[in-house]
Amino acid sequence: MRLTKTLVAAAVAGTLTASSAFAGGLAVEIVEPPVVVVEPEAPAARGSLSGPLGYLLPLAAVAGLVALAASDDS
Repeated sequence: MRLTKTLVAAAVAGTLTASSAFAGGLAVEIVEPPVVVVEPEAPAARGSLSGPLGYLLPLAAVAGLVALAASDDS
C-alpha cells in the first residue's frame, strides 16, 4: 500500500510539472513594430505670456502680497 501511494504521488507530480512545460505552445511569436505618433507643433500664440510680458503677472502678485503685508495693522 505504501509503494502504491508513493507511485501515485510521483505520477501526479510528474503530470503537473510536465503540463506546465508546454504552457506557451509552439507558435511563432509575432513582433509588431512600435507605433510612433508625431503631433505637429502649434504656432506660438501672439497673446501668450512667454515673452517679456510673462514676468508681469508674477510681479503683480508679489506686489499685491507686499502691499497686503504692509497694510496689516498688528
